[in-house]
Amino acid sequence: MELRQGPGPSTRRISRTVRAGRLFIGGGWPVSVQSMTKTDTRRVAETLAEIGRLAEAGCDLVRVAVPDSAAAAALAEIRRESPVPIAADIHFDYRLALAALEAGADKLRLNPGNIGSADRVRAVARAAAERGVPVRVGANAGSVAEEDRERARGDAAAALVESALRQARVLEEAGLRDIVVSVKAYDLPVMTAAYREMAARTDYPLHLGVTEAGAGLAGTVRSAAGIGSLLLDGIGDTIRVSLTGPAEDEVRTGREILLATGARTGLTLVSCPMCGRSTVDLAALVAEVREALQGLDAPLRVAVMGCEVNGPGEARDADVGVAVVGGRGLLFRRGQPVRRLGREEIVPALLKEVRRLAEEAATAVTPPGPGG
Repeated sequence: MELRQGPGPSTRRISRTVRAGRLFIGGGWPVSVQSMTKTDTRRVAETLAEIGRLAEAGCDLVRVAVPDSAAAAALAEIRRESPVPIAADIHFDYRLALAALEAGADKLRLNPGNIGSADRVRAVARAAAERGVPVRVGANAGSVAEEDRERARGDAAAALVESALRQARVLEEAGLRDIVVSVKAYDLPVMTAAYREMAARTDYPLHLGVTEAGAGLAGTVRSAAGIGSLLLDGIGDTIRVSLTGPAEDEVRTGREILLATGARTGLTLVSCPMCGRSTVDLAALVAEVREALQGLDAPLRVAVMGCEVNGPGEARDADVGVAVVGGRGLLFRRGQPVRRLGREEIVPALLKEVRRLAEEAATAVTPPGPGG
């Protein structure tokens, strides 16, 4: 696995670049966040409304299920009206993949365990290559072909890798090089081992995810542990957090994982856990600050601290910070104290400073992709 310096605390694995609509995946481009609609694709208006919410939450690409010909037909209008690139999720019937390409899908997802014979996969590969549409080979632990399980002799991670590589070889032999690979599992040791093996053996862009991670806190933690550990080692080009619940939660969780691992830069909010020294309802204050900062996206760190022990130091280290001591806030900007604030002044003052620095950052920013 070749590495180069990346945006975070580690080096970034070098992978080939593919393009899905206006989104570039791999090749040093920023790690993107994906999600999947949970509406019936045949209900076009409902699906477009959900896609709009996902785009507003920060989603870079949305995948929609294409279970039948009616869904494939609906895809044309969805693609035409969508604010973000659209991937078509295909299982069992290769003809649906061909129909999705005709409808203008920006990307396809195929599962090597259920799409059918090599001839059918080759037909999809040729059609995708003609249109310049990338294909994700999506291998899941629950649908690995029996021959791959036998070949791996009980090693679940190796079975995932072999399953994905076998399918990718068919695509390559048919003339398609724009390939993204995922090797997802619920079991984190299996999932991480499979991705590390894939990263070492290929230059395919990798789509990270923990399949069927669950709901709420449990699903969030499992996803963060699996995806985050790989990102910290420079592995991963696009991610999807799979949660039982609103798709917007997947996007918000994914963005937080990217920020936490340094895979992408953006606005981060730091706050202390509170203790008996706190002289303010810090939970309420942080909630107000978080609400006020909604919609702002700049590479800034904002700190809201509640006591005199670590508060001033943490607030001073942030781009904008406030330490509340004795019921009053001391505002810092880039390490320098600005002024003391009453409780009702804290949120407006923080927001004003953040907006000012965000505007400065926007004028100084360079294009995010390779080569400027």
